[in-house]
Amino acid sequence: MLDETQGYAVFLYPQALEVLGTAIRPYLQDGPHGPHVMCSAIDTGGALIEMTLEGRTAEGHAIAVELMIPSAMVRMIVSARSDGVFGFGPRVAVEPVAGALPPAPLASAHPVQTPVEFVQPKVDMVVPAVAKLPPE
Repeated sequence: MLDETQGYAVFLYPQALEVLGTAIRPYLQDGPHGPHVMCSAIDTGGALIEMTLEGRTAEGHAIAVELMIPSAMVRMIVSARSDGVFGFGPRVAVEPVAGALPPAPLASAHPVQTPVEFVQPKVDMVVPAVAKLPPE
């Protein structure tokens, strides 16, 4: 079965859980942050999100199930991979490189100008399309 620290947790909107109903329930896992689908691989390149789930048949054979749902039903995807040590620790100071450029100021450091005001035309420039109907 899928290790708890590998793969992706896909959280769905409550409305999606309600719409999918009993069809999604076998694939859901309950967690401290709510029900989610745990999958080993995910493809978000399209209208449907394709999730690959690893499981076992009643006979114990390993199978891979591909579950596809509309991307609009997905609230959040969380990577549950443990790729190594992550966190805060002692930092090593790095000496500046001689001849390096000084840091550039941020674009947000420039003063903000007020938006330009546009003068509204006083006369409607679009001529209405009026056509005469043929006599009956």
